Amino acid sequence: MLISKSFRIFAPNLTNVQIAFTTILPAEGFARLSDAEYALCFPEPGQVVCCPEAEVLVSTFDYRVTREMMDSMPRLRLIANFGAGYNNIDLDACRERGIRVTNTPQPVIEPTAELAFALMTDIARRVSEFDRTVRAGKAVFGVMNNLNHSLYGKTLGILGMGRIGQALARRAIAAGMHIIYHNRKPLEIPGEARYVDFQTLLQDSDYLSLNLPYTPEVHHIIGKPELGMMKRSAYLINTARGAHVHEQALVEALRSGIIAGAALDVYEFEPQITAELLQMDNVVLSPHTGTGTWEGRIAMCENVCDNILAFADNDTNLMNIVL
Repeated sequence: MLISKSFRIFAPNLTNVQIAFTTILPAEGFARLSDAEYALCFPEPGQVVCCPEAEVLVSTFDYRVTREMMDSMPRLRLIANFGAGYNNIDLDACRERGIRVTNTPQPVIEPTAELAFALMTDIARRVSEFDRTVRAGKAVFGVMNNLNHSLYGKTLGILGMGRIGQALARRAIAAGMHIIYHNRKPLEIPGEARYVDFQTLLQDSDYLSLNLPYTPEVHHIIGKPELGMMKRSAYLINTARGAHVHEQALVEALRSGIIAGAALDVYEFEPQITAELLQMDNVVLSPHTGTGTWEGRIAMCENVCDNILAFADNDTNLMNIVL
């Protein structure tokens, strides 16, 4: 398979289109690009990406794609983001340079919803906490010891009823939960989910899951005032972006019993985690692994390939276009 003519339009002096990666990813997921004679430039372990001739950059959420980085890659025409969120990319700089940006929204849906449901179950049933006590030889057995809370019959509030939120709702409904949600506007979605305003979402949720994309408008959408409106028995689950939550306000709410607990996969100052969270038994922590299944990673690689090959063929209908 030869490089398409449309790709050669902006690569007239190269026999192979060079594709740089910010992160080492499963090479088998990009076999179609290798078969197409594209040159894949993975960084060395522990090194930053360095491929000034690259026309395509495959970026990941844990790597900032800055204006300065784009300046160092003057031939860059496409940033194919490996993930649904793209707040790691300076979009203003992309607009100025005419750089197209794509993402991979479809493969992340089910893995992220799975983890959100797992974290919710874990914090409700105190699974991680009990695991620690059993391993430490401190578990106390008995009918009225180690009590926890059920999901069945409880209300799950979903903030951000996109595809991941809807996938989480399907799981929760199967578990016998009631679903309320808040979005910028009500959606026509199948199933037993009820739209409510933001304040009602906070006040009525037994479990509140954050599933909205990050934009500056929703920075700290959960802070001290919002936590204060939640039930004292409520749990917060965040598999979206850490900056949705004012982390110190969350620590204070957990410490003072304003809410019962939290299950977090993302953090405000990631990869740093607020130290107090590490010491709390009413908190479950996961290292930003919402999409982190082997199946999910390969599917994301394939989606990146789809975007790159569609870009090469100038077929915008087959691309997940952000910009």
